[in-house]
Amino acid sequence: MAFARLNGAVVHYEDAGARNGRTIVFSNSLGTDFRIWDGLLGHLPANLRIIRYDTRGHGLSEATPAPYAMKTLAEDLAALLDHLRVKGAAVVGLSVGGMIAQGLASLRPDLVSALVLMDTAHRIGTVEGWNGRIDTVRQKGMAAIADGVLGGWFTQGYRDGVVDFAGYRAMLLRNDIEGYAGVCAALRDADLTESTRALKVPTLCAAGEHDATTSPAIMRGTADLIDGARLEVVRDAGHIPCVERPKEVAGLIGGFLNGLDG
Repeated sequence: MAFARLNGAVVHYEDAGARNGRTIVFSNSLGTDFRIWDGLLGHLPANLRIIRYDTRGHGLSEATPAPYAMKTLAEDLAALLDHLRVKGAAVVGLSVGGMIAQGLASLRPDLVSALVLMDTAHRIGTVEGWNGRIDTVRQKGMAAIADGVLGGWFTQGYRDGVVDFAGYRAMLLRNDIEGYAGVCAALRDADLTESTRALKVPTLCAAGEHDATTSPAIMRGTADLIDGARLEVVRDAGHIPCVERPKEVAGLIGGFLNGLDG
């Protein structure tokens, strides 16, 4: 385990792999930690430097007092990459991680050479919806939202037939309430439409076929904002396709990265 105090919070991260190849950075979704990427790592191209970290308030990263701002979350990642002396990384972000990736590319374009935006958007949800979720978890705890959230994360087949599902349920339930509410507030307040429209970076967008939160249609709207971005749909997957379909997702990422070198 590795930790660093960055931008006012202690961040948990992992920095592994080659030092002479492309750097790829993974940013996790709301309610998860960097273990969601475990399954696809072995399917990625060789000779990558792989950086994963837990978003502020998630996993083993510090939960500072809520609310958070999306700019702060992007600054957290910028501070980590500066700490690790990384420039020009390919940044892969899922859900709120995808918004962090968009924000980072706008804030610090020197740090980003390419984007993979998964099951995300330039704006996610409504103010009323996020305020309702914040109120629920503060008053009743994570268990009160677990069934609904997990139903969006994974398809019925995965929930019914894969033993790992119990582990992801535990991951969600063990979230720090302050950290979870803080990131919900960042999502509530973030509208990246104009900054994302201004991005000039190679971008792959991907969405789980059955994701109801950031559906392929919603992701199409984000892809259309970024010149040259393309959208891929991951079949038989919900909001976290890197867990349900790790080989397929790794193949999309690997193909995209190989195309950058062509």
